[in-house]
Amino acid sequence: MTTIGELSRQHTQLSKEQTTHLVNLVSEWGMLADLCFADLLLYVPVEGDNWMVLAQVRAATGQTLYLADWVGSTTSADEQPLLGQAFSSGVPIEGEIFVQGVVEDCRMMAIPVKYEGEVIAVLTREWSRRTGRQPGELERTYLEMFDKFAAMIVKGTFPFAGRVADSSVAPRVGDGAIVLDADSRVRYASPNATSALHRVGISANAVGQTLAELGVIDSSVRQAFERFEPVVEEFEQTADVTLLTRCIPIVDIVDEESTVLGAVMLLRDVSELRRRDRLILSKDATIREIHHRVKNNLQTISSLLRLQARRLESPEAKAAVAESVRRIRTIALVHETLSREPGDDVAFIEIVRPLLRLVEESLQSPDRPVRFVVIGDGGRLPATVVTPLSVVLTELLQNAVDHGFPEGDGGGNVVVELDVSDTELRVSVIDDGRGIPDGFKLADATGLGLSIVRTLVTTELAGSIEMRPAVATELAAVDLVPRDRNTGTVVTLRLPLEHD
Repeated sequence: MTTIGELSRQHTQLSKEQTTHLVNLVSEWGMLADLCFADLLLYVPVEGDNWMVLAQVRAATGQTLYLADWVGSTTSADEQPLLGQAFSSGVPIEGEIFVQGVVEDCRMMAIPVKYEGEVIAVLTREWSRRTGRQPGELERTYLEMFDKFAAMIVKGTFPFAGRVADSSVAPRVGDGAIVLDADSRVRYASPNATSALHRVGISANAVGQTLAELGVIDSSVRQAFERFEPVVEEFEQTADVTLLTRCIPIVDIVDEESTVLGAVMLLRDVSELRRRDRLILSKDATIREIHHRVKNNLQTISSLLRLQARRLESPEAKAAVAESVRRIRTIALVHETLSREPGDDVAFIEIVRPLLRLVEESLQSPDRPVRFVVIGDGGRLPATVVTPLSVVLTELLQNAVDHGFPEGDGGGNVVVELDVSDTELRVSVIDDGRGIPDGFKLADATGLGLSIVRTLVTTELAGSIEMRPAVATELAAVDLVPRDRNTGTVVTLRLPLEHD
């Protein structure tokens, strides 16, 4: 989607600061459209005495004139004379316009947008007299507020300069609006705002009173009046009701001094949203606590197996128990990481690094020094993938050490390379050891470790695995050099990634 900045750079001579001012205006104008019940379009002059639409917004409180998106389109000065009049005079101009396909009487108010005393664009309010809302107190009040903000746009004081409260998370006019005067007393409260006040137990007529007198937390109003800029605040009005408010001051400059003439405070009852947030946080904490307890239980099982191994005399039995302990510790490591991570996903690299240390501690010896290195990043993976994948990686690392670097052979290097794309995770285990025997086929391997690997990869992970001798270019790519006649080994896992 073409942005305001891109259109401005391609078709206008506006400076970076002027473009930023227009971007800030567009970030605020959803409120303006709701207040005036009409479409708003932002025009800038372009080459050839034409005008281009930089941005467009429709009101959530009224009907739209335009079903099409006109951003990026141009119009001539002859078709829209009001634009030129407003741009040259520097004052708002209102008149009739013709809209293709609309038979009703349509009108436009062209408001010059000033920045540091110079008109840089024209904001238009375009509406049909016959399709608008029926006049009433709400409409009259909202239109009055729109006129005040329009006057600020003409003077260059709206949108507000600097870092102000983010309007993207703020309530809209339709959620509830309270109009305040210069003394921060309520002049008008919309029906939705009145309903929100009723939900917090305030049934008295709000008009003429300050929010503090009504019992509403008014810190956002006080800050907006003191700082001359919008303020967003969320607070728990009662134990059961949470309100999100945004107070936008109406500012005038007299003798180079800013004065607050009043404000519009938008408010929304977000009690149900926050209740759901608390439930999610509670659920997340519970899941992490479960992972923590599973990790502790697995560590207990591991300790019991080590105690049992000390009573065994058969070397084969001791080796089998040691392998079981290593597998259990691998699964415990996954649960330990998940107990620290929010959500159900985990950064796989946070599993691989401690996993390499675990394998290094259990398989290294002075006669067989092996260096383990990880390259790349596996992205974030769900726990249902991480657990079996970690077990597979442990088995492959053990296989690389046991068969690639026999005791007394001098050791070597093992590299784990991770590469993730939108559709696939590729995990490669590369070593510079003795390599695999001639005629070796993974499908015919009968060892328990490789059988576990083959089963987990093809069933639980729905992936593929390949084991073959390494070539010199593959070793060089990960900074390995084959020693003597060794060829090294490459094991590559390819796992499909599912996306919602």
